[in-house]
Amino acid sequence: MARTSLLPVAAAFWAAFGVSGCGKGSDQSEAQPDRPVLVTQARAAAQSQSRDFVATIRPRVESDLGFRVAGKVVKRFVQAGQQVKAGEPLALLDENDLRLQKEQAEAEFAAARMVLAQAAGDEKRAIALRKNGWTTQATFDRIRAAMEEARGRQQRAERALEMARNSVEYATLRADGDGVVTQALIEPGQVVSAGQTAFKLARSGELEAAVSLPEDFIPLADKGVATLKLWSNKAKTYRAKLRELSPSADAATRTFAARYAILDPDPAVAIGMSATLTIAAPGAGAIYSVPLSAIYNQGGGPAVWKVDADDRLQLAPVKLVRYEANAALVSGGLSEGDKIVILGVHKLEPGRKVRVMSKQTL
Repeated sequence: MARTSLLPVAAAFWAAFGVSGCGKGSDQSEAQPDRPVLVTQARAAAQSQSRDFVATIRPRVESDLGFRVAGKVVKRFVQAGQQVKAGEPLALLDENDLRLQKEQAEAEFAAARMVLAQAAGDEKRAIALRKNGWTTQATFDRIRAAMEEARGRQQRAERALEMARNSVEYATLRADGDGVVTQALIEPGQVVSAGQTAFKLARSGELEAAVSLPEDFIPLADKGVATLKLWSNKAKTYRAKLRELSPSADAATRTFAARYAILDPDPAVAIGMSATLTIAAPGAGAIYSVPLSAIYNQGGGPAVWKVDADDRLQLAPVKLVRYEANAALVSGGLSEGDKIVILGVHKLEPGRKVRVMSKQTL
């Protein structure tokens, strides 16, 4: 019911109320006349608590893969959309500089071993000389310090050699799991930095439906029954369950990102497909559409004024399902055919005797 349609009705209603007020005498002991109220009957809404949302099929895990060393790409082995296995090579960097660094580290390690061997011999001779009193304590301490320095140098050279060998291995980028390459972001001849994303890999396994939910539907996100239908095959319905819900709204769209796990996928469900996600409240009761002007809320929750069989007012608490353009969907507190007040709800009090008026009587 549009708001503008209530304006002539409201004018007639308050005119009738004014006429009834003019009939009051000056005698204050006279009983208050029945207050006229404009009512409508509660009718079950055609709408339900189920909503449809556009979803996109996404993998549960999607990794950004990149080289752990910088260099120039010389070869790319895979294309976007290609299936890969764990450990399969994806791309290769130029290894010339890395192999030179490895050879340098090997030479440093060999030199460190020779220095350590010489220092060990010097220490062995110094121990014998010191035992027989042929050398001073200061000279013996210097030889022992040189021995410790040589041992430390060898350890540093050994670690440097291990890192150089690892760098040569890192020149080949390999898949860290089975999956599908969704994006290839590098080309042969391109110089890349360490950590730069080269490929996006969607891991094989669980698929999910990514969807954006409006804030008024967040309470039903995890309580509702979710089902999914692919746009390519609307005859097939898949069960879904909420796995992840963003705690904050998107700054631009003011919606909350959610991920629903597909519980019974089949080969027809593929990454990137479009689908419709339907969320329905479990065991939802009757829902009534009432005018926005009928909602009464003074801090104790939403409610509506009902007129009972004795033409007296009762305040009936309701649960607000959601707002629509010109009405509110509510549940609880109402029955089919109940008379509810739709104007002046903030000027009423419970138990007051009223005179029922409808649009048809005005």
